[in-house]
Amino acid sequence: MIELRTPAEIEQMKPAGRFVAETLQTLREETKVGTNLLAIDDRAHDLIRRAGAESCYLDYAPSFGSGPFGKVICTSVNDAVLHGMPYDYDLRDGDLVTLDFAVSVDGWVADSAISFVVGTPRPEDLRLIETTETALERGIAAAQPGNRVGDISAAIAEVAHAEGLTINTDFGGHGVGRTMHGDPHIANEGRAGRGFPLRPGLVIAIEPWFLQTTDELVTDERDGWTLRSADGSRGAHSEHTIAITETGPIILSRA
Repeated sequence: MIELRTPAEIEQMKPAGRFVAETLQTLREETKVGTNLLAIDDRAHDLIRRAGAESCYLDYAPSFGSGPFGKVICTSVNDAVLHGMPYDYDLRDGDLVTLDFAVSVDGWVADSAISFVVGTPRPEDLRLIETTETALERGIAAAQPGNRVGDISAAIAEVAHAEGLTINTDFGGHGVGRTMHGDPHIANEGRAGRGFPLRPGLVIAIEPWFLQTTDELVTDERDGWTLRSADGSRGAHSEHTIAITETGPIILSRA
């Protein structure tokens, strides 16, 4: 079911968005070569406790995962692009890292993701990250009242195709509210003018994610959660939670 939020409810969602943005900023600043993925999860858990927030991931057990996730943040590295479960791994020079984080504050959820490189970056990794960020900006710009979900999808896909990337549509953006994942699904490829109409009060997460040389995913057998590229190429992921208003989209997951 697709729900529309009142202006007052959108105001109530802003603290969750700010907390998610500030936490990701803190974790990015603290994540260096040698940082262990479990230490990132521990730090995120501590920040959640201090804020009186609730993790959306600990008990999350959808059909595509292997039981409850059990951690509070997704840490995807290199060929992992989505749902990366933290494990005992020390980041190495040049690793491409994606942090995906969602929490509930006072009953309202926000969801966001960032990608970055620790240490010395490869030019192709920086270009991939920039492509996801540009696609996110274009998707948000298309989230205007009167447009449709397909306009967001088409704007994202245009950026990816200009870089010669193919797109997986199994996972994408989604509605956000009292729970982390709701309707509508927002694929990273679609036809402009099609799909659910974008109305004031709709709150959604837009999340372009791309792989360098494939659009096929495989699930890591080690944890049953982490999604990796089928050919070992690297991935990047950028995400914001936004609200559509009478005057256009506002980004909730921005500090």
